[in-house]
Amino acid sequence: MRPRLSDIAKQAGVSEATVSRVLNDRPGVGTATRQAVLTALDVLGYERPALLRKHSAGLVGLVVPELENPIFPLFAQVISTELAAAGYTPVLCTQNPGGVTEDEYVDMLRERHVSGIVFVSGLHADTAADHQRYRDLAESGLPLVFLTGYVDGVAAPCFSCDDTLAATLAVEHLAALGHTRIGLISGPERFIPVQRKISGYTRAMADVGEPLVELTLFGVEGGAAAAGRLYDAGATAILCGSDLMALGAVQEARTRGMSVPKDISIVGYDDSPLIAYTDPPLTTLRQPVRAMATAAVRALLDEVAGQPAPTSEYLFRPELVVRGSTGPHST
Repeated sequence: MRPRLSDIAKQAGVSEATVSRVLNDRPGVGTATRQAVLTALDVLGYERPALLRKHSAGLVGLVVPELENPIFPLFAQVISTELAAAGYTPVLCTQNPGGVTEDEYVDMLRERHVSGIVFVSGLHADTAADHQRYRDLAESGLPLVFLTGYVDGVAAPCFSCDDTLAATLAVEHLAALGHTRIGLISGPERFIPVQRKISGYTRAMADVGEPLVELTLFGVEGGAAAAGRLYDAGATAILCGSDLMALGAVQEARTRGMSVPKDISIVGYDDSPLIAYTDPPLTTLRQPVRAMATAAVRALLDEVAGQPAPTSEYLFRPELVVRGSTGPHST
């Protein structure tokens, strides 16, 4: 489809004459204005004229599962900032139940000739999904990187927080406070991060006490429901698979008239923005989001530049952040 100067000018916030000069690669246009026009061209889905392609880095797809969990907007923010600094325009694709699927987003991104795609906690983290989709993408020559989850046999780098270590650190912290009835709440077991948390938790509990595992839906509601079952089972401390699930556990405790951390200690996972300001401030395992996201972008840009892509997974160490939601076991 032939680009309409009026549409591009409106999107970029410039005159049609300026758009014309940029599209014809004529002088007299500032760098920032030129980039604004090229970005507008990309966003509107127009193919750049051949003589301009050498001047622009282009688009990069950023596929995230949803934005309700605060950790995903944080990933998106860091990745977008790093891409923009390198001259690329991120195209954010978020998924909602019943909405556009990951595969549909990928088709759209390929139609727009993106330079590469960053997948954050997508189907690559789901062991029940068909990962051939990623092998086909990689074999087509499209640069890819994955965050949170490993895809075996795909020529693309993966960057994850060490979930096995995270669960181990949490159990060690709670055991040091005197807890032996320590429960784990997490999402469906088919997800790689969940499997790793269960593995780390189970091994750490070997010298502490009986494992108490409740798997549920991600989110506040799932955390509350699973916490209720653990409270009934006599748990005095709980490790949650996300900060949102931990907030659900706190909510359920208060519904039952329990005090956190006097009656129950709760540990989250992620260290999402604002989680330090909850009541009580949440003890949690911090994902090194900035380091992970920056490394992923740099790896993608190396791929775009034609450098060989590693096929291994890079694990980043979590940090235990102790706040007010954990305390000594009361006898």
